[in-house]
Amino acid sequence: MAIITISRQVAALGDEIAAAAAKELGYSFITRKQIEKRIVELGFDVKHMTKFDEKKPGFFASLSKSRDEYLNYLQYAVLESALENNCILIGRGAFVILEDIPNHIPLRFVSPDNIRIERLMKEFNWNEKQAQTRLEESAANRQGFHKSFFNVDNEDASNYLLTLNTGMISLEKAVSQIKDLARNFITPEQEEKGTERIKILLKAQGLVNQLLFEYKLNINMLHADVDDSCKVITLNGIADSNAIVERASSLAVKLAPDFQVKPKITVVQDFKN
Repeated sequence: MAIITISRQVAALGDEIAAAAAKELGYSFITRKQIEKRIVELGFDVKHMTKFDEKKPGFFASLSKSRDEYLNYLQYAVLESALENNCILIGRGAFVILEDIPNHIPLRFVSPDNIRIERLMKEFNWNEKQAQTRLEESAANRQGFHKSFFNVDNEDASNYLLTLNTGMISLEKAVSQIKDLARNFITPEQEEKGTERIKILLKAQGLVNQLLFEYKLNINMLHADVDDSCKVITLNGIADSNAIVERASSLAVKLAPDFQVKPKITVVQDFKN
């Protein structure tokens, strides 16, 4: 079946529709809090979580190693969740992390400002000014988060298979649309290829995390690219010595024996954290 990711404006009923669609389809609903919990379980310091919680990191946070740690743990947690298939993930840039997965259905929910303001006023007993401020803050935070971590515009419709305006369509009809997509858009072949791709990406991200957090190699912006054949893993990043690159290459061969690992780590002698 499908892996569905949902991006949404605040008060566009994204969470409500995701929960209802998951129940209707018999899918797992992977919430933002579940991903956050898993990130911490993997090793990320919970006290740093608020710096990166679907918002643009502050200046110093964006330069800290915890920023890269958060991204690596986030990507692993999303891939791990997606490996279940038949699931819906909401927020956290999941639509970007899973963009090349064949059985991935990326969706976005929007709604006119006046309708979202009315929803917030009713839900929180706010006045109009408070609701308007929440809309603006949320939009800025989510745009900043996606730009900082993934260099994408989360409001660009080309990132999604379908954008639904929940000011014009009911929750029930939105769920029906999602149900039809999940059952008719994805083929068994796409599901098989998607599962295999996720397994490889998860192994590649696991390799990165081992090198950084278990072996504590001082490689900045380390990330792994997997080629279309799913047989070659390329390690990219910045180190301050050839010895570290050689150590990473040697460990990668042992940790990922089923793959050809190509190190493309740039050595900058005066590069410091």
